[in-house]
Amino acid sequence: MSQLQSSWEMHQQSMAYLPDTDMDTMAASTSLPDPAGEFDKNMPRICGVCGDRATGFHFNAMTCEGCKGFFRRSMKRKAMFTCPFNGDCKITKDNRRHCQACRLKRCVDIGMMKEFILTDEEVQRKREMILKRKEEEALKESLKPKLSEEQQKVIDILLEAHRKTYDPTYSDFTKFRPPVRSNSSNRAAARSSSILTQDLSLEDSTDLFGSDAFSTFPESVEPQMFSNLVLSEENDESSSMNIDFSHLSMLPHLADLVSYSIQKVIGFAKMIPGFRSLTAEDQIALLKSSAIEVIMLRSNQSFTLEDMSWTCGSNEFKYRISDVTQAGHNMDLLEPLVKFQVGLKKLNLHEEEHVLLMAICILSPGR
Repeated sequence: MSQLQSSWEMHQQSMAYLPDTDMDTMAASTSLPDPAGEFDKNMPRICGVCGDRATGFHFNAMTCEGCKGFFRRSMKRKAMFTCPFNGDCKITKDNRRHCQACRLKRCVDIGMMKEFILTDEEVQRKREMILKRKEEEALKESLKPKLSEEQQKVIDILLEAHRKTYDPTYSDFTKFRPPVRSNSSNRAAARSSSILTQDLSLEDSTDLFGSDAFSTFPESVEPQMFSNLVLSEENDESSSMNIDFSHLSMLPHLADLVSYSIQKVIGFAKMIPGFRSLTAEDQIALLKSSAIEVIMLRSNQSFTLEDMSWTCGSNEFKYRISDVTQAGHNMDLLEPLVKFQVGLKKLNLHEEEHVLLMAICILSPGR
Protein backbone atom coordinates (compact mmCIF):
# COMPACT_ATOMS: atom_id res chain seq x y z
CA MET A 1 0.00 0.00 0.00
CA SER A 2 2.78 2.43 0.95
CA GLN A 3 4.55 1.55 -2.30
CA LEU A 4 1.41 2.44 -4.31
CA GLN A 5 0.94 5.74 -2.49
CA SER A 6 4.61 6.60 -2.93
CA SER A 7 4.38 5.89 -6.67
CA TRP A 8 1.24 8.05 -6.89
CA GLU A 9 2.87 10.98 -5.04
CA MET A 10 6.06 10.77 -7.07
CA HIS A 11 4.11 10.70 -10.33
CA GLN A 12 2.12 13.79 -9.36
CA GLN A 13 5.25 15.67 -8.28
CA SER A 14 6.97 14.90 -11.56
CA MET A 15 4.02 16.41 -13.42
CA ALA A 16 4.63 19.70 -11.64
CA TYR A 17 7.93 20.22 -13.43
CA LEU A 18 7.14 21.44 -16.90
CA PRO A 19 10.05 22.48 -19.15
CA ASP A 20 10.54 26.23 -19.44
CA THR A 21 11.30 27.92 -22.73
CA ASP A 22 14.99 27.71 -23.55
CA MET A 23 16.25 31.30 -23.55
CA ASP A 24 19.97 30.55 -23.78
CA THR A 25 20.17 31.09 -27.51
CA MET A 26 18.29 34.37 -27.39
CA ALA A 27 20.35 35.60 -24.46
CA ALA A 28 23.68 34.82 -26.07
CA SER A 29 22.93 36.21 -29.49
CA THR A 30 22.55 39.73 -30.76
CA SER A 31 19.99 38.37 -33.19
CA LEU A 32 16.31 39.13 -33.22
CA PRO A 33 13.64 36.44 -33.26
CA ASP A 34 11.47 35.96 -36.29
CA PRO A 35 9.20 39.07 -36.21
CA ALA A 36 5.51 38.07 -36.01
CA GLY A 37 6.40 34.53 -37.12
CA GLU A 38 6.30 35.43 -40.79
CA PHE A 39 8.42 32.49 -41.93
CA ASP A 40 7.42 28.85 -41.98
CA LYS A 41 9.91 26.74 -40.02
CA ASN A 42 9.80 24.10 -42.75
CA MET A 43 10.70 26.61 -45.47
CA PRO A 44 14.42 27.14 -46.24
CA ARG A 45 15.71 30.51 -45.03
CA ILE A 46 18.03 32.39 -47.33
CA CYS A 47 20.67 34.95 -46.34
CA GLY A 48 19.68 38.36 -47.68
CA VAL A 49 23.34 39.22 -48.33
CA CYS A 50 24.89 36.23 -50.11
CA GLY A 51 22.08 33.72 -50.63
CA ASP A 52 23.59 31.09 -48.30
CA ARG A 53 21.42 29.21 -45.77
CA ALA A 54 20.32 31.69 -43.11
CA THR A 55 20.35 30.84 -39.41
CA GLY A 56 17.97 33.56 -38.24
CA PHE A 57 17.56 37.31 -37.84
CA HIS A 58 20.90 38.91 -37.03
CA PHE A 59 21.16 42.64 -36.40
CA ASN A 60 17.64 43.11 -37.81
CA ALA A 61 18.04 41.05 -40.99
CA MET A 62 17.86 37.42 -42.08
CA THR A 63 21.46 36.33 -42.70
CA CYS A 64 23.87 33.44 -42.50
CA GLU A 65 26.48 33.08 -39.75
CA GLY A 66 29.25 34.25 -42.11
CA CYS A 67 27.60 37.55 -43.02
CA LYS A 68 26.57 38.10 -39.40
CA GLY A 69 30.20 37.83 -38.28
CA PHE A 70 31.44 39.98 -41.18
CA PHE A 71 29.03 42.79 -40.34
CA ARG A 72 29.87 42.71 -36.62
CA ARG A 73 33.62 42.83 -37.25
CA SER A 74 33.29 45.58 -39.82
CA MET A 75 31.19 47.80 -37.54
CA LYS A 76 33.42 47.27 -34.50
CA ARG A 77 36.56 48.12 -36.47
CA LYS A 78 34.82 50.98 -38.26
CA ALA A 79 36.30 49.52 -41.42
CA MET A 80 36.29 51.55 -44.63
CA PHE A 81 36.23 49.35 -47.74
CA THR A 82 36.67 50.31 -51.37
CA CYS A 83 35.24 48.32 -54.27
CA PRO A 84 37.98 47.44 -56.83
CA PHE A 85 35.31 47.18 -59.49
CA ASN A 86 32.27 49.31 -60.33
CA GLY A 87 30.68 49.32 -56.86
CA ASP A 88 27.79 47.08 -57.83
CA CYS A 89 29.19 43.58 -57.35
CA LYS A 90 26.64 40.78 -57.06
CA ILE A 91 27.38 39.03 -53.76
CA THR A 92 26.99 35.24 -53.69
CA LYS A 93 28.00 32.46 -51.36
CA ASP A 94 31.06 31.71 -53.49
CA ASN A 95 32.37 35.26 -54.09
CA ARG A 96 31.32 37.07 -50.90
CA ARG A 97 34.97 37.36 -49.80
CA HIS A 98 36.05 39.02 -53.05
CA CYS A 99 34.53 42.45 -52.41
CA GLN A 100 34.09 43.53 -48.82
CA ALA A 101 32.77 46.98 -49.79
CA CYS A 102 29.83 45.65 -51.78
CA ARG A 103 29.20 42.98 -49.19
CA LEU A 104 28.98 45.58 -46.41
CA LYS A 105 26.80 47.79 -48.60
CA ARG A 106 24.49 44.84 -49.16
CA CYS A 107 24.31 44.25 -45.40
CA VAL A 108 23.16 47.82 -44.84
CA ASP A 109 20.73 47.67 -47.76
CA ILE A 110 18.82 44.70 -46.33
CA GLY A 111 18.44 46.46 -42.98
CA MET A 112 21.35 45.32 -40.78
CA MET A 113 21.98 47.92 -38.06
CA LYS A 114 25.07 48.51 -35.94
CA GLU A 115 22.86 49.58 -33.02
CA PHE A 116 22.04 45.91 -32.50
CA ILE A 117 25.67 44.93 -31.92
CA LEU A 118 26.49 44.28 -28.27
CA THR A 119 29.51 45.81 -26.57
CA ASP A 120 32.12 43.60 -24.92
CA GLU A 121 30.61 44.39 -21.51
CA GLU A 122 27.14 43.44 -22.71
CA VAL A 123 28.45 40.22 -24.19
CA GLN A 124 30.07 39.35 -20.86
CA ARG A 125 26.84 40.02 -18.99
CA LYS A 126 24.98 37.80 -21.44
CA ARG A 127 27.46 35.01 -20.91
CA GLU A 128 27.13 35.28 -17.14
CA MET A 129 23.36 35.22 -17.46
CA ILE A 130 23.53 32.10 -19.62
CA LEU A 131 25.85 30.39 -17.15
CA LYS A 132 23.53 31.26 -14.26
CA ARG A 133 20.55 29.98 -16.18
CA LYS A 134 22.29 26.68 -16.92
CA GLU A 135 23.15 26.27 -13.25
CA GLU A 136 19.52 26.90 -12.30
CA GLU A 137 18.34 24.36 -14.87
CA ALA A 138 20.84 21.80 -13.57
CA LEU A 139 19.61 22.37 -10.00
CA LYS A 140 15.98 22.06 -11.06
CA GLU A 141 16.77 18.82 -12.90
CA SER A 142 18.52 17.41 -9.83
CA LEU A 143 15.48 18.23 -7.67
CA LYS A 144 12.99 16.72 -10.09
CA PRO A 145 11.44 13.62 -8.50
CA LYS A 146 12.35 10.37 -10.16
CA LEU A 147 10.60 7.05 -9.81
CA SER A 148 12.66 4.22 -8.47
CA GLU A 149 12.93 1.03 -10.47
CA GLU A 150 10.58 -0.69 -8.03
CA GLN A 151 7.98 2.10 -8.26
CA GLN A 152 8.06 2.06 -12.05
CA LYS A 153 7.63 -1.71 -11.99
CA VAL A 154 4.50 -1.35 -9.83
CA ILE A 155 3.02 1.17 -12.27
CA ASP A 156 3.80 -1.08 -15.24
CA ILE A 157 2.09 -4.03 -13.53
CA LEU A 158 -1.00 -1.94 -12.78
CA LEU A 159 -1.16 -0.64 -16.33
CA GLU A 160 -1.02 -4.18 -17.69
CA ALA A 161 -3.66 -5.31 -15.19
CA HIS A 162 -6.02 -2.53 -16.22
CA ARG A 163 -5.56 -3.13 -19.93
CA LYS A 164 -6.27 -6.83 -19.45
CA THR A 165 -9.50 -6.14 -17.56
CA TYR A 166 -10.84 -3.10 -19.40
CA ASP A 167 -12.00 -3.41 -23.00
CA PRO A 168 -12.20 0.05 -24.63
CA THR A 169 -14.30 -1.42 -27.46
CA TYR A 170 -16.99 -2.63 -25.00
CA SER A 171 -17.62 -5.63 -27.24
CA ASP A 172 -18.83 -7.75 -24.31
CA PHE A 173 -21.82 -5.46 -23.83
CA THR A 174 -23.59 -7.27 -26.66
CA LYS A 175 -23.73 -10.38 -24.44
CA PHE A 176 -25.86 -8.62 -21.83
CA ARG A 177 -29.62 -8.61 -21.81
CA PRO A 178 -30.46 -5.79 -24.24
CA PRO A 179 -31.19 -2.31 -22.88
CA VAL A 180 -34.88 -1.39 -22.98
CA ARG A 181 -35.57 2.32 -22.72
CA SER A 182 -39.10 3.31 -21.81
CA ASN A 183 -39.88 6.74 -23.15
CA SER A 184 -43.27 6.90 -21.49
CA SER A 185 -42.08 6.15 -17.96
CA ASN A 186 -40.03 8.23 -15.59
CA ARG A 187 -40.63 11.47 -17.46
CA ALA A 188 -40.26 13.45 -14.28
CA ALA A 189 -36.90 11.79 -13.62
CA ALA A 190 -35.83 12.54 -17.16
CA ARG A 191 -36.69 16.20 -16.71
CA SER A 192 -34.81 16.27 -13.44
CA SER A 193 -31.78 14.67 -15.05
CA SER A 194 -31.88 17.29 -17.79
CA ILE A 195 -31.81 20.06 -15.20
CA LEU A 196 -28.98 18.30 -13.38
CA THR A 197 -26.98 18.03 -16.60
CA GLN A 198 -27.39 21.74 -17.31
CA ASP A 199 -26.39 22.68 -13.77
CA LEU A 200 -23.31 20.47 -13.76
CA SER A 201 -22.14 21.71 -17.14
CA LEU A 202 -21.85 25.20 -15.64
CA GLU A 203 -20.02 24.15 -12.47
CA ASP A 204 -16.31 24.51 -12.04
CA SER A 205 -14.33 21.43 -11.08
CA THR A 206 -12.92 23.16 -8.00
CA ASP A 207 -16.45 23.85 -6.78
CA LEU A 208 -17.35 20.21 -7.25
CA PHE A 209 -14.47 18.99 -5.17
CA GLY A 210 -15.02 21.70 -2.59
CA SER A 211 -18.68 20.83 -2.18
CA ASP A 212 -20.29 18.11 -0.10
CA ALA A 213 -20.46 15.81 -3.12
CA PHE A 214 -17.94 13.38 -1.71
CA SER A 215 -19.14 13.46 1.85
CA THR A 216 -22.62 12.51 0.63
CA PHE A 217 -21.46 10.00 -1.95
CA PRO A 218 -23.47 6.83 -1.27
CA GLU A 219 -21.69 3.78 0.01
CA SER A 220 -23.66 1.64 -2.39
CA VAL A 221 -25.57 2.30 -5.58
CA GLU A 222 -28.06 -0.42 -4.72
CA PRO A 223 -31.60 1.00 -4.62
CA GLN A 224 -33.13 1.01 -1.17
CA MET A 225 -35.96 -1.29 -2.14
CA PHE A 226 -33.52 -4.07 -3.10
CA SER A 227 -32.33 -4.33 0.49
CA ASN A 228 -35.65 -5.92 1.42
CA LEU A 229 -35.50 -8.55 -1.29
CA VAL A 230 -34.47 -12.12 -0.52
CA LEU A 231 -32.85 -13.42 -3.67
CA SER A 232 -33.64 -17.12 -3.41
CA GLU A 233 -35.62 -19.44 -5.61
CA GLU A 234 -38.04 -20.37 -2.86
CA ASN A 235 -39.15 -16.76 -2.50
CA ASP A 236 -39.43 -16.00 -6.21
CA GLU A 237 -43.11 -16.86 -6.22
CA SER A 238 -43.86 -15.52 -2.78
CA SER A 239 -47.07 -13.55 -2.66
CA SER A 240 -45.57 -11.28 -0.02
CA MET A 241 -43.18 -9.71 -2.56
CA ASN A 242 -45.50 -7.47 -4.47
CA ILE A 243 -43.23 -5.02 -6.33
CA ASP A 244 -43.99 -3.53 -9.72
CA PHE A 245 -40.96 -3.84 -12.01
CA SER A 246 -42.72 -2.53 -15.11
CA HIS A 247 -41.08 0.89 -14.84
CA LEU A 248 -37.59 -0.62 -14.37
CA SER A 249 -37.03 -1.40 -18.05
CA MET A 250 -33.25 -0.84 -17.85
CA LEU A 251 -32.72 -2.92 -14.71
CA PRO A 252 -31.88 -6.27 -16.39
CA HIS A 253 -29.28 -4.71 -18.69
CA LEU A 254 -27.66 -2.58 -15.99
CA ALA A 255 -27.68 -5.54 -13.59
CA ASP A 256 -25.65 -7.51 -16.15
CA LEU A 257 -23.39 -4.52 -16.63
CA VAL A 258 -22.68 -4.16 -12.90
CA SER A 259 -22.12 -7.90 -12.50
CA TYR A 260 -19.69 -7.87 -15.43
CA SER A 261 -17.89 -4.80 -14.01
CA ILE A 262 -17.48 -6.42 -10.61
CA GLN A 263 -15.85 -9.45 -12.25
CA LYS A 264 -13.39 -7.15 -14.01
CA VAL A 265 -12.60 -5.29 -10.80
CA ILE A 266 -11.85 -8.63 -9.11
CA GLY A 267 -9.57 -9.55 -12.01
CA PHE A 268 -7.76 -6.22 -11.68
CA ALA A 269 -7.39 -6.60 -7.90
CA LYS A 270 -5.84 -10.05 -8.22
CA MET A 271 -3.01 -8.58 -10.29
CA ILE A 272 -2.17 -5.83 -7.77
CA PRO A 273 1.21 -6.67 -6.22
CA GLY A 274 0.66 -8.16 -2.76
CA PHE A 275 -3.11 -8.58 -3.02
CA ARG A 276 -2.99 -12.36 -3.49
CA SER A 277 -0.78 -12.71 -0.41
CA LEU A 278 -3.59 -11.44 1.81
CA THR A 279 -5.93 -13.87 3.52
CA ALA A 280 -9.09 -14.80 1.64
CA GLU A 281 -11.17 -12.98 4.27
CA ASP A 282 -9.18 -9.77 3.80
CA GLN A 283 -9.41 -10.00 0.02
CA ILE A 284 -13.18 -10.37 0.23
CA ALA A 285 -13.48 -7.51 2.72
CA LEU A 286 -11.45 -5.17 0.52
CA LEU A 287 -13.38 -6.03 -2.63
CA LYS A 288 -16.83 -5.84 -1.03
CA SER A 289 -16.18 -2.35 0.29
CA SER A 290 -14.37 -0.95 -2.75
CA ALA A 291 -15.93 -2.62 -5.81
CA ILE A 292 -18.58 0.03 -6.46
CA GLU A 293 -16.10 2.87 -5.97
CA VAL A 294 -13.64 1.30 -8.39
CA ILE A 295 -16.46 0.80 -10.91
CA MET A 296 -17.17 4.52 -10.64
CA LEU A 297 -13.50 5.26 -11.30
CA ARG A 298 -13.38 2.89 -14.27
CA SER A 299 -16.59 4.25 -15.77
CA ASN A 300 -15.05 7.71 -15.88
CA GLN A 301 -13.10 6.65 -18.96
CA SER A 302 -16.34 6.45 -20.93
CA PHE A 303 -17.93 9.55 -19.35
CA THR A 304 -18.22 12.66 -21.53
CA LEU A 305 -18.68 16.18 -20.20
CA GLU A 306 -20.42 17.39 -23.35
CA ASP A 307 -23.67 15.56 -22.72
CA MET A 308 -23.07 14.04 -19.28
CA SER A 309 -23.38 10.49 -20.54
CA TRP A 310 -21.37 7.27 -20.54
CA THR A 311 -20.58 6.27 -24.14
CA CYS A 312 -19.61 2.61 -24.40
CA GLY A 313 -19.21 2.00 -28.11
CA SER A 314 -22.41 2.29 -30.15
CA ASN A 315 -25.43 4.49 -29.42
CA GLU A 316 -27.22 1.43 -28.05
CA PHE A 317 -24.77 1.46 -25.16
CA LYS A 318 -24.76 5.21 -24.58
CA TYR A 319 -26.13 5.67 -21.06
CA ARG A 320 -27.76 8.87 -19.90
CA ILE A 321 -28.97 9.80 -16.44
CA SER A 322 -32.54 9.04 -17.48
CA ASP A 323 -31.45 5.47 -18.37
CA VAL A 324 -30.14 4.92 -14.85
CA THR A 325 -33.39 6.14 -13.32
CA GLN A 326 -35.15 3.39 -15.26
CA ALA A 327 -33.14 0.88 -13.25
CA GLY A 328 -34.59 2.09 -9.95
CA HIS A 329 -32.11 4.81 -8.97
CA ASN A 330 -33.46 8.18 -7.90
CA MET A 331 -31.98 11.63 -8.38
CA ASP A 332 -30.88 11.91 -4.74
CA LEU A 333 -28.42 9.11 -5.45
CA LEU A 334 -27.48 10.17 -8.99
CA GLU A 335 -26.62 13.80 -8.23
CA PRO A 336 -23.48 13.09 -6.15
CA LEU A 337 -22.56 10.30 -8.57
CA VAL A 338 -22.58 12.60 -11.59
CA LYS A 339 -20.82 15.37 -9.66
CA PHE A 340 -18.07 12.87 -8.91
CA GLN A 341 -17.82 11.89 -12.58
CA VAL A 342 -17.63 15.54 -13.70
CA GLY A 343 -15.00 16.48 -11.14
CA LEU A 344 -12.85 13.44 -11.89
CA LYS A 345 -13.08 13.98 -15.65
CA LYS A 346 -11.93 17.58 -15.33
CA LEU A 347 -8.74 16.41 -13.62
CA ASN A 348 -7.60 14.92 -16.96
CA LEU A 349 -5.75 12.11 -15.20
CA HIS A 350 -3.07 10.20 -17.05
CA GLU A 351 -3.58 6.47 -17.34
CA GLU A 352 -0.80 5.88 -14.80
CA GLU A 353 -2.54 8.13 -12.27
CA HIS A 354 -5.85 6.42 -12.99
CA VAL A 355 -4.60 2.90 -12.26
CA LEU A 356 -2.73 4.02 -9.14
CA LEU A 357 -5.89 5.64 -7.84
CA MET A 358 -7.89 2.45 -8.40
CA ALA A 359 -5.27 0.31 -6.67
CA ILE A 360 -5.11 2.68 -3.69
CA CYS A 361 -8.90 2.62 -3.51
CA ILE A 362 -8.92 -1.18 -3.28
CA LEU A 363 -6.06 -1.45 -0.78
CA SER A 364 -7.17 1.42 1.46
CA PRO A 365 -6.33 0.36 5.04
CA GLY A 366 -9.60 1.89 6.25
CA ARG A 367 -11.51 -1.00 4.67
